Amino acid sequence: MKRKNLFQFEFLLLFVLGLEILIFSKTGTNFATQRNMLEVLRQSTEIGLLAVVMTPIILTGGIDLSVGSMLGLSAVLFGKMWRDMGMSPALAALTTLLLGAAGGGLNALLITRLKLPPLIVTLGSFSLFRGLAEALTRGVDNFTNFPQRFLFLGQGYLLNVVPAQLPLFGLITLAVWLLVHKTTFGRSFRAIGFSPEGAHYAGIPVGKRLTLAYTLSGIISALAALIYVARVGQAKADAGTGYELLAITAVVLGGASIFGGTGTVHGTLLGVFVLAVLKIGLTLSDQPSELAGILTGGLLLVVLAGEALAKRISAGRIHANPKPCVPRTAET
Repeated sequence: MKRKNLFQFEFLLLFVLGLEILIFSKTGTNFATQRNMLEVLRQSTEIGLLAVVMTPIILTGGIDLSVGSMLGLSAVLFGKMWRDMGMSPALAALTTLLLGAAGGGLNALLITRLKLPPLIVTLGSFSLFRGLAEALTRGVDNFTNFPQRFLFLGQGYLLNVVPAQLPLFGLITLAVWLLVHKTTFGRSFRAIGFSPEGAHYAGIPVGKRLTLAYTLSGIISALAALIYVARVGQAKADAGTGYELLAITAVVLGGASIFGGTGTVHGTLLGVFVLAVLKIGLTLSDQPSELAGILTGGLLLVVLAGEALAKRISAGRIHANPKPCVPRTAET
């Protein structure tokens, strides 16, 4: 998807977001209020973090199906270290982030060293991480009664207006945006997505770039777990179930190609907000909760089908209008 077409796609997505807000403002109870708009942002934080960090991975042509399971495992590990091992919330949180980095590093090791497909590797770690979370809790243990100063991260408000997790979400998003769009790392992610072999021959350290992307995914997944636990006030093995699919959907809805090479962080953010407004708007409009899943799946299929159709049309035009060969003239 060329940059001009990507910009047009993001503009279309912005139109869809505005249309959602307009419709739910008419049909949803108290939807068009400042408090509800801030609640939409609050509810978007964990999925938003996973989607933002998924963007560079999808740019490389990879995928990480383990982010939701890593969130669940990190939540359980944090709760266990705080309650059963007597760690302070700060030390438990720091250790959780390090363990998240280790989980992401495991994915990176298998992908870069053993040359295994990212889909297969992260599908395996998806089951591994969730299984470990269930084993640690025996499927029933639930960690609660966290200190109020920790719960403030997910439930508190700055200046009695802004949800406490939003500045952190904004800082992480800005950092990933700068990494992807304003550094040579960003260009290398796209180069790897277009052609890993070509990127390697161009001198790009493909293995190191992929290691960075997947390790960062593990760290941010663990951070999302901490925010999730602080928001809901409990840590269970099923935390983050299905979040990986929502994160991937947001990235693809934002205009990223699932085949790699194209996409933007700001497009991903638009995708996140479209999904969040759709879910909360349907809830406030007294619509069945299942409808959000149906519409989300339908949107994803439409975008994927449209991308495939655009590639086919573009390929057909190239074959129909090949570039003319200019014959060389002999020098006299």
